[in-house]
Amino acid sequence: MAKNKFNTSWLHDHINDPYVKLAQKHGYRARAAFKLKEIDEVDRLIRPGDVVIDLGAAPGSWSQYVRERLKTGSGGIHGRIVALDLLPMEPIADVDFFVGDFREDEVLRQLEARLADLVASSPDGRCVDLVLSDMAPNLSGVGLADAARMQHVIELATEFAVRFLKPKGALLVKAFHGSGYSQIVESLKREFVTVAPRKPRASRDRSSETFVLARGLKRFSRPAQGLQ
Repeated sequence: MAKNKFNTSWLHDHINDPYVKLAQKHGYRARAAFKLKEIDEVDRLIRPGDVVIDLGAAPGSWSQYVRERLKTGSGGIHGRIVALDLLPMEPIADVDFFVGDFREDEVLRQLEARLADLVASSPDGRCVDLVLSDMAPNLSGVGLADAARMQHVIELATEFAVRFLKPKGALLVKAFHGSGYSQIVESLKREFVTVAPRKPRASRDRSSETFVLARGLKRFSRPAQGLQ
């Protein structure tokens, strides 16, 4: 009975959510597009010509928004978008999407392969302007275990960003306030010049979800050499 009440309450909130209605109006696949839009409008993350990696992309609203920001007058884009997720996603024009678990080495190699031409044409292999991560592991409800899973996902995104980002590039990751959050922030501060939380209005007030924006690499890892 309580479960049905919860489901009914969630459905009511979802249907009446102004961002859900806005997403439908603008053709976005999810309300999450407005989280990225708000952060981008404040922090100017996305510019024409950028190479953007969208981790945890499905159902695709962040990639949709990035594509809009990179769109040219002729209808194509100036830049590149590479996206992946555990779940399949309906195609989006100009978005290079594939299914895979970012925690697996083989999937990381596939992502690197999609950047091989850019890596080869860059003097130091640093070819990415922005890494977006909306990834979140399945949560068990056990605080310490969930914190460790979330931290691991963010560590992987950070390692990828440190390897491929241009010196002034940016990493935006989803996190949750609570156990492990301060450790996530501190780990990002070791690699980036500025690290700051972002809580867009489109994030529900009752949610512990927040985003952490890290910009400007403090130091380089070894230059990316493409596939080994």
